Amino acid sequence: MRKLVLATIVATAGCAAQPSTSSTPAPVDSTGVTTQAVNAPSAGTPGDGDAKSKLPKLHLVPPHGAGSTTGTGTGGSTGAGGGTTGTWVPLTNFPTNWYAGTALQLTDGSVMIQDINSSYWWRLVPDATGSYVNGTLKQTAPMPNGYQPLYFASAVLTDGRVIVMGGEYQAFTPVWQTTGYIYDPQADAWTSVAPPAGWRTIGDAQSIVLADGRFLLADCCSTNAAILDPKTLTWTTFGTGKADIFDEEGWTLLPSGQLLTVDANDTADLKHVELFNPRTGVWAAGPDSPVQLADLNPDYSGSHELGPQLLRPDGTVWAVGATGHTAVYHTRGGRWTTGPDFPVIPGEGQLDVADGPAVLEPSGNALVVASNGVFNTPAHVFEFDGTRMAEIAAPPNAVNDSSYNTSFLVLPNGQILFTDFSNDIEIYTPSGSADCSWEPRIDDACELGWLTQGETYRLDGDQLNGLSQGVVYGDDAQAATNYPLVRLTNVATGHVTYARTHDHSSMSIAHNVSSHTSFDVPATAETGTTRLEVVANGIASRAVRVEVVAPCSSSLAE
Repeated sequence: MRKLVLATIVATAGCAAQPSTSSTPAPVDSTGVTTQAVNAPSAGTPGDGDAKSKLPKLHLVPPHGAGSTTGTGTGGSTGAGGGTTGTWVPLTNFPTNWYAGTALQLTDGSVMIQDINSSYWWRLVPDATGSYVNGTLKQTAPMPNGYQPLYFASAVLTDGRVIVMGGEYQAFTPVWQTTGYIYDPQADAWTSVAPPAGWRTIGDAQSIVLADGRFLLADCCSTNAAILDPKTLTWTTFGTGKADIFDEEGWTLLPSGQLLTVDANDTADLKHVELFNPRTGVWAAGPDSPVQLADLNPDYSGSHELGPQLLRPDGTVWAVGATGHTAVYHTRGGRWTTGPDFPVIPGEGQLDVADGPAVLEPSGNALVVASNGVFNTPAHVFEFDGTRMAEIAAPPNAVNDSSYNTSFLVLPNGQILFTDFSNDIEIYTPSGSADCSWEPRIDDACELGWLTQGETYRLDGDQLNGLSQGVVYGDDAQAATNYPLVRLTNVATGHVTYARTHDHSSMSIAHNVSSHTSFDVPATAETGTTRLEVVANGIASRAVRVEVVAPCSSSLAE
């Protein structure tokens, strides 16, 4: 299903792939870039020719939201209860001449936010108190060659660099391109990444950093997948046995290291689920979902859309459907149970998530954005506690939003950053706190007693990546935060600094997994007694007291 744009904004959808029985490739222009135009609606019935060419949905630009709002749970599809009290506050220093899209958490504590109107991203840096609401924004170097993707694969790699691959749109033109770049935050520079050999589409594809640190990328419109060598920037074909094409599906990393996906294109089984074993590279059928989640019909019609699949710390995956249904996958035992349905709203109809984000709060509850049908407005925000789902107050622009054009990101301080293609960024402060058993744990803290400005250190511990990817969406956007951040808080001043982490030994989200990372003490870090914490998915470890010293003065510790 394709999503279109009015004015300066685009909505998204899947690639224009043929049904899985077809081998027709996407057309390619003389430059080698895939160019699939949006087809005009025809008088044919669903299933004719291009089965996914449906009437395009049109969307207006979400306007800038003013002020803030306070949210309280108001009940949901399961009746009253399950809601929490939280607040929405707009970013203080937001420039009004750009529109915010995908946001990624960098390993130095800053946040990288796409400007969907240009080749630029912005870096949001928290202020001296650690506040993101009052943080500052600075443009990055532009992506080269006019690269302006919308709906693409992305990830923060284990070395701290950011990869962006593909794009369903290029400068608001549907192309399902194979362009890609890696961004080095230290150098503020982009490096081109060629696509896997022979690939003609990537588009709005899936991607993930596996538990062993490898980056896996899919082709949106086939069953092709490949692993990237981040040092040589070369690809190796990887994966066999996929039952249907990847289009519109999402990947969830499980504690076992496997991937879970709900199929969106398998007309033989509309509840089909698959599991991927990264050790063997084999996709295999999993237990069927108890309810249909993909908007798919036996004749291959429907939008093929799905909602997010979010792993919670208790080992359950909440899978959200474009059908109004949800289901819960229990990783311990490999079984499904039925989750709560979204409510029917008077004047709107049945809510669902036909593309949309979910994020894990530090409390273990999940936030998700829902709207009616495929790409309709307005949007509603729900919180799920593992059993019940309740609606909470939405951010100011939600009246003009659909679920697909919203994004979440969990911040190191436990707040939730929200973007919606508008020139307003909102930050939500949830209530509740993390269970102490979910916290990262630092080993051999005494070895970190003295830290010199500008030096690099190794940190060992358990659960350094958290117990979930933290943020999920599906095929159109990936912004996982399952990697350690190091936060330094000067005891005398209370000022907060983040030490850039890199070269994580593992990306596993299993309980009690031991791993290590390296971190660079900023040359500008304040000296003196400091509280050091490891943060993953907004949950901090217990603090370790260290002394930060200037170069050449570390000998005073002896």
